Amino acid sequence: MRQGVRLGVDVGSVRIGVARSDPGGILASPLETVRSGKGDLDRLAELVSEHEAVEVVVGLPTSLSGREGPAAASARRFAGMLAGRLATGTVRLYDERLTTVTAESGLRAGGVHGQARRKVVDQAAAAVLLQAALDGERLTGRPPGEIVRGSA
Repeated sequence: MRQGVRLGVDVGSVRIGVARSDPGGILASPLETVRSGKGDLDRLAELVSEHEAVEVVVGLPTSLSGREGPAAASARRFAGMLAGRLATGTVRLYDERLTTVTAESGLRAGGVHGQARRKVVDQAAAAVLLQAALDGERLTGRPPGEIVRGSA
């Protein structure tokens, strides 16, 4: 398992959930919710720097059949723009099927409801995504997902 903090990013049209791993890449935890739009890439680049993250795992929303739709195209564009601001090879796309559903279910089971859940569900979804990527790497010995090349 590679060492170093990783950030998980769940991109939405309104909010972007962010999670972080421990330096050993064992456990993902919710970190922050960033508002989508002006300044979002700046904030994510700041978080990468603040946490000395070696990698950013961006969720790629695909259908259960594995097809990519408009949301996946949007995530790919966002990941490309983020990759353009960071060191080469830092940003990876990883399949995020059902992360929000899993996060919602976990929060509900934990007694978090209504407005309180809406405030943290994106962070929780990012943590589910990042944990899946970390577990996948531990299982296969290979970095998760696909490397994203930067775009303007």
